[in-house]
Amino acid sequence: MTDHEDPTPQELVTRLLDLLDVKDHGGDRFEGRRKIGGVGRVFGGQVIGQALASAERTVADDRPVHSLHAYFLRGGSEDHETDFKVERDLDGGSFSNRRVVASQLGKPILNMAASFHKREEGFEHAAEMPDVVGPEGLATERDLRLKYADRIPEKRRHLMLERRPIELRPLEPRHWMGSEPQPPVAHSWFRAVSTLPDDPRIHRAVLAYASDMTLLGTSTMPHAAGWAGGNMMIASLDHAIWFHDDFRADEWLLYACDSPWAGRARGFNRGRIYTRDGRLVASVAQEGLIRPLVPKKPS
Repeated sequence: MTDHEDPTPQELVTRLLDLLDVKDHGGDRFEGRRKIGGVGRVFGGQVIGQALASAERTVADDRPVHSLHAYFLRGGSEDHETDFKVERDLDGGSFSNRRVVASQLGKPILNMAASFHKREEGFEHAAEMPDVVGPEGLATERDLRLKYADRIPEKRRHLMLERRPIELRPLEPRHWMGSEPQPPVAHSWFRAVSTLPDDPRIHRAVLAYASDMTLLGTSTMPHAAGWAGGNMMIASLDHAIWFHDDFRADEWLLYACDSPWAGRARGFNRGRIYTRDGRLVASVAQEGLIRPLVPKKPS
């Protein structure tokens, strides 16, 4: 592949797997790679995925993660690798708990706690999957971005148009399409663009990575504003995931997001993730900074 050729789907997924395959330095210390060609701030989903991968390296395979709660402290830089320190707070009869600090150049950029649970049988119920059309026939988000590229500020256009290892197919218009204000509800089908290994830990890490996509933007939909338009400062503040059941991240998953509240320059967002056959496999919540940018008055 030359520098001017687009990476193939398999190459994109291989790069993602390399990102999420943290290097073990011993003593429960791990290192996450930089994204190839990354510029500016590290994608929040990357740090969460690497933190989860680090924590899972210290827990027995028979205890899958069932929840994680993370706080973004500082914006990470694509110029540096990320260091992860894991603390083994609990290994009980049924549960294990880990704390992870992600740092760059000695400064924390993310704190995360994760809980792991041995498989048990119990009562079951789940919210029904929204009645939406399937992914077939829907345009990919990248195709839509190419179509509306002239509406994206030039300085953000490259990042918005780059090929990604996760394919998204949105059902509602996005703010960068120049759409009118609309209810804070967003549905997207997503999956890895190529086949993933069978290891369930990889699928959980990929879902954690993808769960930071589209979520925060839901809180901006009633206001016809967003990061891509350059009229808002937007950043994730915290992120929580509850893993309910098994899934494959290389098969279609529906991300159903809504935002019940925004105010005080913050937006709160919720997400439910379903398999194609309607199983609720994960829930997500996030609050983020959505600060309107006011043009400076000429002096």
